[in-house]
Amino acid sequence: MELAVGASEATLKSLLSKLGSLLAEDYSLIRGVRGDIQFINDELASMQAFLSNLSRSDEGHDDQTEDWMKQVRDVAYDIEDCIDDFAHNLDPDPRGNDWLTVIRRTLYEIRTWSTRRSIAAKIGELKERAQHVGDRRGRYGVPDPKPSKKKSNLGGATGYLAAEHQEIARQLVGVQQPVGVKNMPDLEKWITFDEKRKKPGVLTIVGFGGVGKTTVAMALYRKFGPQFQRRAMVTVSQNSDPDVVLWNILSQVKSMANNGERRGEDITGAISEKKIPVIGSILSRIRLPSRNQKEDGSAGQDKHSQIRTELKSNLETTRYLLLIDDVWSSSTWQTVKNCFPENDKGSRIIVTTRFQAVATTCSARKDHDRVHPVEVLSGDEPRNLFFKTMSECRGTGDRQPIQSKVPGRVWEMCGGLPLAIVTMSGLVASKPLMIREEWITFCNSLFPEPERCRKPEDFMRIINYCYNDLPSDLKTCSLYLSIFPKGRKVSRKRLIRRWIAEGFVSEKQGLSIEDVAETCFNQLIERKIIRPVEHNMNGRVKSCQVHDMVLEYIISKAAEEDFVTVVGSHWSMPTRSNKVRRLSLHSSDSKGANNVDRMNLSHVRSLTVFGSLDKLHFKSFKTGIVQVLDLEGCSGFKENRVKVSDLCEMILLKYLSLRRTDIKNLPQNISKLKYLETLDIRETEVQQLPATVGLLERINNILGGDKRRRKTLKLPKELKGTMKTLRILSGIEIVEGSTAASDLRFFTALRKLAIYRIHKNDEIFKDLLSSIQYLSGYSLQTLVIDDESSEFLKTLDSMSSYPTDLRALELSGKLLILPKWLKSLDGIVKLTLSATVLRADNLMVLSKLSSLFSLTFSISEKQDPAMAAILEKNKSYSGGEIFVPAGGFSKLKLLRIFVPLLPSLNFAKKATPVLERIELRFKRLEGLHGMDELGMLHDVLLTVDGQASEQTQFILETLKKGKKQSSKYALIVNEYHD
Repeated sequence: MELAVGASEATLKSLLSKLGSLLAEDYSLIRGVRGDIQFINDELASMQAFLSNLSRSDEGHDDQTEDWMKQVRDVAYDIEDCIDDFAHNLDPDPRGNDWLTVIRRTLYEIRTWSTRRSIAAKIGELKERAQHVGDRRGRYGVPDPKPSKKKSNLGGATGYLAAEHQEIARQLVGVQQPVGVKNMPDLEKWITFDEKRKKPGVLTIVGFGGVGKTTVAMALYRKFGPQFQRRAMVTVSQNSDPDVVLWNILSQVKSMANNGERRGEDITGAISEKKIPVIGSILSRIRLPSRNQKEDGSAGQDKHSQIRTELKSNLETTRYLLLIDDVWSSSTWQTVKNCFPENDKGSRIIVTTRFQAVATTCSARKDHDRVHPVEVLSGDEPRNLFFKTMSECRGTGDRQPIQSKVPGRVWEMCGGLPLAIVTMSGLVASKPLMIREEWITFCNSLFPEPERCRKPEDFMRIINYCYNDLPSDLKTCSLYLSIFPKGRKVSRKRLIRRWIAEGFVSEKQGLSIEDVAETCFNQLIERKIIRPVEHNMNGRVKSCQVHDMVLEYIISKAAEEDFVTVVGSHWSMPTRSNKVRRLSLHSSDSKGANNVDRMNLSHVRSLTVFGSLDKLHFKSFKTGIVQVLDLEGCSGFKENRVKVSDLCEMILLKYLSLRRTDIKNLPQNISKLKYLETLDIRETEVQQLPATVGLLERINNILGGDKRRRKTLKLPKELKGTMKTLRILSGIEIVEGSTAASDLRFFTALRKLAIYRIHKNDEIFKDLLSSIQYLSGYSLQTLVIDDESSEFLKTLDSMSSYPTDLRALELSGKLLILPKWLKSLDGIVKLTLSATVLRADNLMVLSKLSSLFSLTFSISEKQDPAMAAILEKNKSYSGGEIFVPAGGFSKLKLLRIFVPLLPSLNFAKKATPVLERIELRFKRLEGLHGMDELGMLHDVLLTVDGQASEQTQFILETLKKGKKQSSKYALIVNEYHD
């Protein structure tokens, strides 16, 4: 298997940047050390160029080349450790020529003599190692790489950025429709309520990896989920703890019981992660067995018994639907199944598995259960799926010449396996210059006639080629995906910010570092390495997933290069070195903790924890070199098991995420994190930033507050004029005693400003309005204002200048009139307004916004009882019904209205020509007409109060009956309960 050159190349790129910065600084160095650093810099630059050529070579690498690349990587890692120690222990010399500076410099040199001497010795040793590694290549005959003759076809690291950085088509992610499932109607009939089958039934979908089991299961779950009172979806794995699986299910059904139906269920129908209580937090409430106590002891039994009791109380009297994906063993299934209560409500359980024996165990009752095997595609199905997927790739939809160059052998060699076909389509779409003969040669090299991709092991040949074809930057970014657990939705922004912090991407070809990272992410989607599963309301990818088989390959490559070390994952991949560089802890149980205790953690630069911090000892880490610390969703701060002040000793941190943890306060010593770029404390109990945050010289993103729970973040006064680099400031509260509203004008680099509360004060209103106008002349693209007092929104109409470059605007509160300047925002893509302006005349104004992708009107009666009266007045103003006008909303794909009272809503002919999804939430509905005129409509989601009036229920029943006569769109009706 070819070594992952991209990761080694990325390591050298990051190191060369640090060496350049070090040489540029004024340090007092022992004589000769600066020359040694320059030698190391030049030597590694040559190695980096050599590796770059290797990454573009058509040929595989022999054992000598692989071993030499490993030596390059190891010496680079050790040099980086040394350089970071240098920056940690030594400050640049005092500057100046006056006599006081000379004295300070002399005292500084005396005080740091021992440190500088030690660093000089290390640098000298590393210089010799680098020189020996360079000499060893020639001594043992490591061959020079042969550049590819078809280099222009491969889309190298420089070419793909210029060619692929373009505006991505904004879209909504829909559920993938199953292909080749000929008896889908029978499965749909099985899942619906039947008087003859009231007992819980189990549908087991069986087939080997990549054949489409999860696609079938998800299609059923999404379509019929709203018919069930409780539902949950979980992914299992080979080594999953059944109790963790059960807690995951319990957390989802309890969330539905406590909060009613989710207001904004995502397009895939999957449970949004931010709506689910943190699993580690739930488990932490139970007394777990000690490290020396066996799991099958009394404590383990008590935990399991409590889970079973809670599941029974939450599911016994309800009709529930559960999707349990990828069950590996019959014993796991039996443990899980025994915790689900029997009832006569028509509950259903959908299971997917790769093994026939497990399927037989899961669906053992022939009268209630069913086994459905999923077979590979046949006939024209492979070809249809191939070209359908390729047409979805950006820029290939109307390029018939490309399709004519692709021989049938390309999809035929995939053996009807959907995953292989989709992966190949991404590869073909990325190579528009390859001709038919080249594709035939390529196919024969992977699968000589008459071979086909028949089993998962064969698919690895395809994904191996697709991976090796990636530019080095994309190889590194794809390896990073191994950090996240199987089945986990990965946030695009979280991933991109971490790539930047790790130094995997950099500014190039006139693109900002964020643009380059976005391009890398989009390319991984185009290449089918990752797939989008959820989109934001601006039409951009919000989260993605990696298919299990692709993730297995990526994890093996990451372990091969000691790029990432994963503990407690589905796949156990031993590392080749005792030096852990990036640690991802998937399991926080005793076994995982023991594995961590045996590791050398003094070289860890990136630490990611999923679950609890109970067993993790931060004192084991060399705090001076950690650059990424991601503890999102972890528990352990509240009980003071982990001190946040200890985390602030990691002075090289660039990315710190404490999102959804139980942290309450940030310490004053956070000022030590002078390299920090991202601070994420959303959905925590932190309500005040310490004054020392103003000393964070490189901070780009401050993410705080919790909009759903109306929690905000107060800024200290000391921020004034100190954050010239700040690009995102989210979740803040404007209040007297904090950063003044007028001081926001100093944050001229802001691209997003989200204010969740404004205290009622005329002076604050005046200053804030002035600041927004001032920022309008800079980079502001997203503005969110949640004005509970509803007084500030009245002042917006008086703005003499406004943010003309806004792409997203959200105004919540008692907004009685639309700001006059709103109609001039030609570039606005996402618009969220208080439903107090929901009137026909305002819809006419908004329909002229030529770039608008999503439009939301929402209100909560809990904010202000007077809102109901305003809605009644709006209804009267609009003649008792609201018309969506014809000829407007040319790009609108998503319309959402969340109001207690929804007057009759009518869509005129030729209104919203590309509208794909409508979401309505209400207590009272007076009518819904014209949806059959919407040619692009796919989904209509209606969420109604469980205590709705008879008139509303009658209207809903009429809509359901009308829907049976039309198959243009899917109609989903949910209930919620206050």
